[in-house]
Formats: sequence, structure tokens, C-alpha cells
Amino acid sequence: MPSIIMRFPGRRYHATPWGHHVNEGLVEWPPSPWRLVRALLSVGYTKGIWNGDNPSETARNLIAKLSGTLPEYSLPGAVGAHSRHYMPTSRLKSGNEDKTLVFDTWARVEDGELVVFWDVALEQDEQSLLGELVARLGYLGRAESWVEARLARTDEQVPEINCRPDDTPPLPGWEQVALLAPQAGADYGVWRQAAEESIDAKLPPLDDTEKVTKAQLQKLMQQRSKALEPYPNDLLDALQKDTAWWRGHGWSQPPGSRRVFYQRPKDALVVGPPSVRVIPAAPPVRAMLLALATSTGNKQALPPVTMTLYQGERLHKRLVGLAEGYNRALSGCDENGAPLGGRHEHAHFLALDLDADGHLDHFLIWSPMGLNGAAQRAVRALRKTYAKGVKELRLALAASTPDLNGLRNQQGEHGEKLQALLGLEGTTEWISQTPFVPPRHMKPRGRNTLTGQVRAELASRGLLDDVQVTVVDPRDDQEASRHRHFRRNRQNGPLPPVDCGFTLRLTFDQPVSGPLCLGYGSHYGLGMFKVCS
Repeated sequence: MPSIIMRFPGRRYHATPWGHHVNEGLVEWPPSPWRLVRALLSVGYTKGIWNGDNPSETARNLIAKLSGTLPEYSLPGAVGAHSRHYMPTSRLKSGNEDKTLVFDTWARVEDGELVVFWDVALEQDEQSLLGELVARLGYLGRAESWVEARLARTDEQVPEINCRPDDTPPLPGWEQVALLAPQAGADYGVWRQAAEESIDAKLPPLDDTEKVTKAQLQKLMQQRSKALEPYPNDLLDALQKDTAWWRGHGWSQPPGSRRVFYQRPKDALVVGPPSVRVIPAAPPVRAMLLALATSTGNKQALPPVTMTLYQGERLHKRLVGLAEGYNRALSGCDENGAPLGGRHEHAHFLALDLDADGHLDHFLIWSPMGLNGAAQRAVRALRKTYAKGVKELRLALAASTPDLNGLRNQQGEHGEKLQALLGLEGTTEWISQTPFVPPRHMKPRGRNTLTGQVRAELASRGLLDDVQVTVVDPRDDQEASRHRHFRRNRQNGPLPPVDCGFTLRLTFDQPVSGPLCLGYGSHYGLGMFKVCS
């Protein structure tokens, strides 16, 4: 008794029961005998096991034996699942393309195995052929229903049968399903013989007393051949006819098929609310790097570096909207909406120009407190952002690292630019990458001088505040001159107390590591420093 063991690597089995529309949301479970036999025949042709018009004599005997016996099944646990989408119909409706709702239903098969038992005696060559066909079976049902199949060994323990052909009323805990199965070869022969006799009875008789001309005989044979065209020659021929053929000849059910009832456990295909998948907590990361590009790949269409504040603020707004629940690291506020105190440990959204062409091409999302799993999923889910004059900007995750060393070790031109922003061991001199905007009104003396505000900003971040601050004159430095053109006003926040940007050089007595972002708008890219070259 051959037993076929099947696994579904994709954990999906797509097949619609015979006589039902795909939008009815039903799944053929177990796979019908008709489907199984036709799948084996198909493998023989597609894998080159036999060539020509018909299978070999061994294959004919094998198919005849499998068709003449209804198999039994051992069904693994399965859950009914579906998706729905709107399929274009290639028709216009009110000026727009019309669409129709389509259901895609499948059985989600877990790690268990589907076993098919056939209670037939096979010759050695037939057994070998069946094993070869089964081993080459790539899918069952629709093409996405991947399958790995093999013949069970004679000494192998197989699961207990829990689905059998039975047309009696089901007992409690069981249910009845109708499946399509092939007729036995002898039964099909009887059915076709009856069809031939019926057709011959309807044809005009030939008078034996008259001489029959060759033309008359030929016309009669043509009429008979045309009348017999919808009736395949034998069961094997019927199994090989496709849907278009039998529909074209007016059949509502394939010739050579029959409906049979099987009984299976009521929980063989569970249908219920979707189970909640528990997502394991992702370890926090301190930095995520996003690459920025236009849909055409034109780098000159990327936002200019002067729009650093605007782009950082827009990225922050979109990520807060995508995050699951309330995320402190991304929002920078507590559950009541109050800004977080402390050392500015929530996320910074820093737009970068790593190829030094004057256009922004990356975002560095840096959070000293760490980005948890929800924040990381929001960053990974963000696919695009926008800029003035550009329809959309595409985003792609380039790096994610639990600490900044992963970015410091990057090679190439981009790696050098990142090292300049993040600092290396022993860095004591820094210079403005973007203009520093004082967070408070400037005074000529006291704590709110330019130097006093820089030192206060450093102290609020837990950094060394013993620093020498030097203002770079824009008349003497080309980069400082460009800083005058940077946008300094937030779009969705308070205006700066002083609408003026400074290019500063900071000299520390001891090494300081970056990123170093100070002043107004520092979480969105202003006041960003780099290592002095």
C-alpha cells in the first residue's frame, strides 16, 4: 500500500473545491483524488519522465490502479485564512478604472505532514515510477502551494488515518465534504460504450439493399466522429483534458470524474479570528542610517543642504505617525505630551550630505536612549518622504547599529564623512557642519553670551563645558558664508529667539565624541558639528 508524505514549505495550500467560485472563500481540504492523479500525470510530462503523446504502459497501469481506488488521508492541523484585494477589470467607471473585490483563500498548514494512503498492490516498476513522480512534485493546487513529497518507506511509522471516504451521516465531531475523484477504468469504459451506442442509434441507418457510396460512408463516419468528440477515448485521455476543452464541449463536470463523500474531523480546517503573532522584542539600537534618492536617480534633484532643518523636521513628523502607540524616543515627549527633560537622549533626525555635492542624500537617526522595537519598525516601514519641488523621495535602510562604532568603521568616502560627524578617539577640535542658532536671547554679559549658551548646551548633554568658542567670520571662510543661507525657522515649532546662525570652532581640553548637536533645532540637524580637518 503506497503512502505519499507531503510537506508544505510555504505553509500554504491554495485549492478551490470543485463546483465553487474562488470568491466563496472555500478550501479543498484534503486535496481531491482527481487533483492528485492529474498532478502526477502533469509531473510526468513537465519533468520529462515520458515523452510523446501518451505515458508509458507502466504509467498507464499505475494511473489506472490509483484511479480505481479512493485514497485515505492523515490530515495535519490547518487553519483557514484569506486575503482580499481589488482587482482591475480593464473597464472604465466614471472616468476611473473599475475594480472588483477578490478573495484569496488558503489553508495555512503548520509543520505537520499530509499523508495519502492508497490501498492498491503495485508492481516493482510501478512503485519505482510512483516514487519518481512524487519526488518531482513541486506544487499541488495553485503554483504558490509549494510541496515537498516522497513515498513512505515500508518500515516507516505514519500518522493515523483521520479522513476516509464515507457517505453515511457523520457522527458527532465529524463533518462530510464532497471531493472529485476519477472513475475506475472499467466504469469509464462502460459509460463511453453507452455513449457510443446512443450516438449510433441517432445516426441515419444505411439501407443494406442499396449500394452505399464511398461519399455516403465518409459523411456518416464524419458525423459519428464529431458526435463522439466530447467523449474522451479512455480514462487516461479524460484525465488529460484541460478545463477549456470540457467547457467548450458543454460539460459541467469533467468526463471520467465522480463526486464522492469523505468524512473528516470538524477541526480539520479551523476557521476563526486570526491569531495574534507575538513579535519578539528587538534589542534597542542607537543609530539607524537611511539612504535618500529620487525616483529617477537624479542626485541634483535631492534637497539642498540648506533645507536640513526642514527635512529633519518632516522625517520626525512622519515617523511619529508611523510608530505603534506612543514612542518616547521618536516623539521626545512623555505620555502627557510634555517634553522630556534630561540630557537630550531622545532621537535626533540629522539630514546628511555624505557625497559632498551640496545635496542631502542620507538621514542619520541617532538616539542616546536607544530606539526600541516599535521605533525600529516605524523606521523600516517608512519608504518615502517629500521635498519642495520633488514629487517624492525614496528612503531605504542602509545601516542599523546598537552603538555608533558600526558607523565609525564604515569605509570609503561615506565612511570618512561619518567619521568626521561621529568623531574618533582623541578628537578635541570641532567646527560647525550646520549653523549654530542660540536657543535663548543673546546678552553681552553673563550666562547668555554666545559662549555661555554653548557651554550650557554642552552641560545639558553631560559633556565637557570647559571649551574655547571661536566664531568663524563668513567673510574669511567659504563654508561659513554658505551657512547664512540655511533655513533656521522650524515649520511646526517655536521660532528661534535669535534668527541668526553662527559658524563656530570648539576647542576642548579633553577628547569629546560625537555626534555633537547643540542649540535651537539641534534634534533636526541645526548646530551639528564635525571634526576639524
